[in-house]
Amino acid sequence: QVQLVESGGGSVQPGGSLRLSCVASGHTLGYVTIGWFRQVPGKEREGVSCIDDGTLYYADSVKGRFTISRDAAKNTVDLQMNSPKPEDTAVYYCRVQVDGVYYWGQGTQVTVSS
Repeated sequence: QVQLVESGGGSVQPGGSLRLSCVASGHTLGYVTIGWFRQVPGKEREGVSCIDDGTLYYADSVKGRFTISRDAAKNTVDLQMNSPKPEDTAVYYCRVQVDGVYYWGQGTQVTVSS
């Protein structure tokens, strides 16, 4: 059973920075597709960034501001959020795909406000 736990959410001012972390148990993150998603009330969950076969992908809305990284030793995947904007406010989730099954974390709230 794969379990994912996100942390690092909170309140941040526009132009600041925040780092989200997702730690996995039950499976290594070294060779699977893993990504960050976000959701605001009333809207569908959307992809933010992912690592797929070593290639990094970013949504256009966060490109140049967010950076995804994986630490094999810690079995974590992080999302560095630089220069966040109010429209980045959402609950952020990490997701991993293992043997065709998607696993989600419980989410962490990020609020960008002055």
